[in-house]
Amino acid sequence: MFENYRVFETEIAGRKFRVESGKLALLANAAVMCSYGDTRVLCTVTMSPKPREGIDYFPLSVDFEEKLYSVGKIPGSFLRREGRASEKATLASRVVDRPLRPLFPKDMRNDVAVVMTVMSVDPDCSPEITGLIGSSIAIAISDVPWDGPVAGVSVGLVDGEIVINPTHEQNEHNDLQLTVVSSDKKVVMIEAGANEVDNETMFNAIVAGDKVNKEIVSFINSIVAEIGKEKIPFESKDVPHDLFEAVKEMAVEKVRAAMDTDDKLIRDAALLPIYDEVHAAFDEQYEDNTSIIDDALYKLQKYVVRRWLLDDGKRVDGRGINDIRPLASEVGLLPRAHGSGLFTRGQTQVLTTCTLAMLDMAQLLDGLDDQTEKRYMHHYNMPSYSVGETRPSRGPGRREIGHGALAERSLLPVIPSKEEFPYAIRLVSEVLSSNGSTSQGSVCGSTLALMDAGVPIKAPVAGISCGLITEDDRWMTMVDIQGVEDFFGDMDFKVAGTKKGITSIQMDLKIDGLTYDIIREALEKCEKARFYILDEVMLKAIPEPRKELSPYAPKLEGMVIDVDKIAEVIGKGGSVIKKICAECEVEIDVEEDGHVYVSGKNSEGVRRALSIIQTIVTDPEIGSMFYGKVTKILPIGAKVEIAPGKEGLVHISKLDEQRVGKVEDVVSVGDIIPVKVIKISEKGIDLSRKDAIAAIKAAKKED
Repeated sequence: MFENYRVFETEIAGRKFRVESGKLALLANAAVMCSYGDTRVLCTVTMSPKPREGIDYFPLSVDFEEKLYSVGKIPGSFLRREGRASEKATLASRVVDRPLRPLFPKDMRNDVAVVMTVMSVDPDCSPEITGLIGSSIAIAISDVPWDGPVAGVSVGLVDGEIVINPTHEQNEHNDLQLTVVSSDKKVVMIEAGANEVDNETMFNAIVAGDKVNKEIVSFINSIVAEIGKEKIPFESKDVPHDLFEAVKEMAVEKVRAAMDTDDKLIRDAALLPIYDEVHAAFDEQYEDNTSIIDDALYKLQKYVVRRWLLDDGKRVDGRGINDIRPLASEVGLLPRAHGSGLFTRGQTQVLTTCTLAMLDMAQLLDGLDDQTEKRYMHHYNMPSYSVGETRPSRGPGRREIGHGALAERSLLPVIPSKEEFPYAIRLVSEVLSSNGSTSQGSVCGSTLALMDAGVPIKAPVAGISCGLITEDDRWMTMVDIQGVEDFFGDMDFKVAGTKKGITSIQMDLKIDGLTYDIIREALEKCEKARFYILDEVMLKAIPEPRKELSPYAPKLEGMVIDVDKIAEVIGKGGSVIKKICAECEVEIDVEEDGHVYVSGKNSEGVRRALSIIQTIVTDPEIGSMFYGKVTKILPIGAKVEIAPGKEGLVHISKLDEQRVGKVEDVVSVGDIIPVKVIKISEKGIDLSRKDAIAAIKAAKKED
């Protein structure tokens, strides 16, 4: 039945990689089932027969579809089916999209859809890497025009050794999560999260991944040679040469004058009359397609910027090639937020806030791996006003989710553990103004906000981007690219890190790849710029995390109890823990491993709750001190509860330092009083308020 069925096999990092074609999804332009260990990902590509009319972009969609049956789970939603893509799926889609997109014809307008459906997951064999390679194979063997193939691997740093496609166990102590994608000639995509890895180690890891990728590309080419379809002829609709030359002759000097400013608003305003003049001159000649005149003007702006950089070493705003735009940092802008930081670089401005909460406010996750919650979260918002546009907010898109995740990954290595700082942490970066590299601005703003909130981060983190211009064998990099250098340049190489090393990398590329020399230079330039931002700007605004939390932040402390005592702390039906919460005005989170976290509006209530819990899990000893609650008045004294289920008697003779006539003269039901254990017998616990008061006075004298 399946006469075109073919199987191809190779080995990647010591594990079999299998490709099946000609059996599944036969109506797609191409489809392959890729197997890596027990991981199975169906990768398909389809293309519309005709291009879309009236659009100025390539309508490519890349989707990484997580199916929870792949790990034997039923979705946890009300509908019990997969809904919108998870954050991890969105990020996986972006990682695959970035290396694939530049290899399609730049003026292609046919809809192209790449879908990776994850059907089975082996924890030792990444479905993301499997899907990336499978997508490349599917497009390469299809009739869709494309200048691939590419291949990708993940690279780890396990116990100081570089490892290709680390296993689940190796990832438990892995200091590097690096994805490298390559063609047969160059590196085309880099994405990394790292535990302060130095430049040289990072570079060596990239090279190691690139070498394996080239072997995989050779394997893919062998598949294409056997079953690849002939590519559909593609007619380029790029700007005609004669039109571009005519527009250039008419407007190049005016465009140069308009663009020679560091102010985006002035530049945009100065270009408007030039557009009007050029349209007036050429609209009649190109009345069937006047949009091509806009394309010619865009191409002319790109020509001007690139000639300035390559020929004159000049940047649009007059900076030197390695100069950073004017910088400013400020903290404590929002009095009721737990922490806030404003970072400004030129016309890029990001305000980040930090919110602290109980650990039970951690984000719950329902995905393909074994991570079920996340206590540190970072969200990124970029409203239309940040670029001077007018459009309604529609919630975060893929770009916003990706930028938030990049900043989150950048700060993750310096976030204290929950044992050191038992809080859930949420950062929100609001982009107030955007003119290049807002993601790295949010990294800097996040560091400021964390330190302003008093979060004891291990080291401050800063981020910066490096751009690239290429022409034949010529190339040059420049640090801190602004918007036009991003639009008209060839690369946006973002690097974040501490003084010790790199914590994240994300590379967006518009050309066919990078050489090792370009990668090394970009890493070096970003490191120097990162150090400058930290020393000269950020640490002058706030040199270290604040010693005290905001008065509006919850007061939270923790302790560890024996797991056998958890039931006693919770009580039947939660009766004990509910009583402590109500009495001390706190919230309590008890975890399965015995960690107990208590938060409240004031420290006194938190400490009292911890004292009660300590009393529950520890048998009282003679000499122990407690704050107890009077529960009953007797002629001979008062009953005092020192913990739920644990009461003692304060005899009338032990109520005060002076003689007491009536118990009611000293205490009432509901009073919280200090008591000291003076006797423990089969009859119960004897307490003394008198001895407790004396002990407190003695302690004050010593102080």
